[in-house]
Amino acid sequence: MQYRRLGRSGLQVSELSLGSWVTYHNQVDTAAATEMLAAAMDGGVNFFDNAEVYANGESERVMGAAFRALKWPRLNYLVSTKFFWGLATEGAGINRKNTLNRKYLMQAIDGSLQRMGLDHIDLVYCHRPDPATPIDETVRAMSDMITQGKALYWGTSEWSAGEIRAAWDIADRHHLHKPVVEQPQYHLFHRQRVEKEYSRLYDDIGLGLTTWSPLASGLLTGKYKDGIPPGSRGALENMGYLAKSLTDAKKLAAVEQLAPIAAELGCSVAQLAIAWAAKNPRVSTVITGASKLSQLQANLGAVDVIAKLTPEVMARIDAISAPIAQ
Repeated sequence: MQYRRLGRSGLQVSELSLGSWVTYHNQVDTAAATEMLAAAMDGGVNFFDNAEVYANGESERVMGAAFRALKWPRLNYLVSTKFFWGLATEGAGINRKNTLNRKYLMQAIDGSLQRMGLDHIDLVYCHRPDPATPIDETVRAMSDMITQGKALYWGTSEWSAGEIRAAWDIADRHHLHKPVVEQPQYHLFHRQRVEKEYSRLYDDIGLGLTTWSPLASGLLTGKYKDGIPPGSRGALENMGYLAKSLTDAKKLAAVEQLAPIAAELGCSVAQLAIAWAAKNPRVSTVITGASKLSQLQANLGAVDVIAKLTPEVMARIDAISAPIAQ
């Protein structure tokens, strides 16, 4: 496992990391999470991604319980969470849902700290942009989390290049803590934002990336070639919106065409896809997910594939995937 700087910050993150979206609480209980976090750490992973909204707060509780069971020194691991949607609690007020206003943010960080049982979160994200809240209000609230010691770094997730630059400029102008990272979706079929839209930001403000969904929600594993199998992510009741993309004929055909390349490199198509995302030097870490230990171990095997992605191999992969990528 190699380690990369998170943008221009001094923080170093493992090139592959482990996230909890969909899986924790829904498919992975505390015992399984503890086992997988331990295996990930043994494999060199030092960054673990979460969000307030995942399983309505239960994902944070599961991960926090696993951290306590493992008794790792706090300096040895990094953990993140994200704020925007709020929790679907009974009687939730208008100021704590789909927002980045100061009231919500300053209480949301306290809730995450309590659920995870930590005294600080290493990295906090604005999970989506909020056009209804003045951006300077959001920037000041995020900066204050850091000043108060509740978080160490902050960033954005799925913001446009213009929104990220506006937030950075406000922080710079007022000597506030600047956003250092963006968390976008990035895989072989979803590339334009990372490769084109953000291109100026890498050098201009030193933007780092913690990318998610390297397997396109499982499409790039090949398991959806004959439809959506029971027990898969696409079969989950709350993930029905993925069905169309997981059964896209052009993408499924591309996955089949990638299989011979993966075979030549001695890896699976999934490992090839993860390694491809990590090959991008602008990516600080690729967030992987797993519902069982064997999946995690297979995903970590992508580390050995990165060096095999020569310019010639990358060109072959691009010839297959780029024409249908967004």
